[in-house]
Amino acid sequence: MSSNSSRRSVVVLGASGLLGTAVTRHLAGLPIDLRVVGRRLTSVPERAVADVEVRTADLTEPHELARAVTGADAVIHLVAHIAGPATWRVSADDAVAERVNLGLVHDLVAVLRGMRPQRPPVVVFAGSMSQVGHPTGGRIDGTEPDNPLTTYDRQKQAAEDALKAATAEGVLRGITLRLATLFSQGTDAISLDRGVVSAMARRAWAGEPLTMWHDGTVKRDLLCVDDAAAAFVSALDHADALAGRHWLVGTGLATSIKDLFGSVAEAMSAATGKPPVPVISTEPAEQSLQTDQLDFVLDPGPFERATGWRARTPLAEALKRTAVAVADHAERTRPAATTA
Repeated sequence: MSSNSSRRSVVVLGASGLLGTAVTRHLAGLPIDLRVVGRRLTSVPERAVADVEVRTADLTEPHELARAVTGADAVIHLVAHIAGPATWRVSADDAVAERVNLGLVHDLVAVLRGMRPQRPPVVVFAGSMSQVGHPTGGRIDGTEPDNPLTTYDRQKQAAEDALKAATAEGVLRGITLRLATLFSQGTDAISLDRGVVSAMARRAWAGEPLTMWHDGTVKRDLLCVDDAAAAFVSALDHADALAGRHWLVGTGLATSIKDLFGSVAEAMSAATGKPPVPVISTEPAEQSLQTDQLDFVLDPGPFERATGWRARTPLAEALKRTAVAVADHAERTRPAATTA
């Protein structure tokens, strides 16, 4: 980082993932000192306005976290344990998941408490809309009592609670953004995207049916990762108004899984010129969770009013771009045909 004390210093933890890459891209366009930390190298725009420092580190190793956040005015915490194709399917006895999803937040609080900065740094944490547990009806507005149903959500909830307690103590200014279901639009490397939209696009390109673990009426709030990244930047700009609470970040729009999968199939058909693959119902897989059968749609109004942020990426346009990106990547990486 630069030693220019007049510039805000921001650290992104978990910067090499899909959301971290998008957050880095947004922050790189600001006149700040930016340190991005990930297990892999993080992609940074070539013409960055920010003074960018890129680090690779395993933050669970002793002293690595302290080195990563030294001198930070703000920390964006995006680190999550990835088990298989998705981050949220975590078993109760997965010690690594608990260490990463929860232990690192406790470590961060301890590190910042020990550093005793003159002004408590801002910490913006990536939560999940499903932390609420079983929605009681309609759109989730953030006033509901939380009763997380999965191990992943319980870990997220405990991490959020730790940040709220540290905020009350004056160690930091913690903000949790509970995010809707993320999707990308082909802006970044396809290999980074493990979400349901990308997964279904890959199946559609391969000509495989898109399978639902229910009748397709389950509804989700779907948020473009670029809009989510902009929300983190907005949270930094309105930290004092947001600190000490969790905020819901989504579109407020309900999309059924059947409609989503059908749109993915149509988008891939347009990208490849092939007929759209069928969308069918199947028995839930062994790794399915109770939350797979629940509707999760958010009311982002409080966050919008507090920050001026708003989701701006239409799902239909993003699906078209994703289909093109997935098809292009698949064609470029297809094994070369061999002849006898």
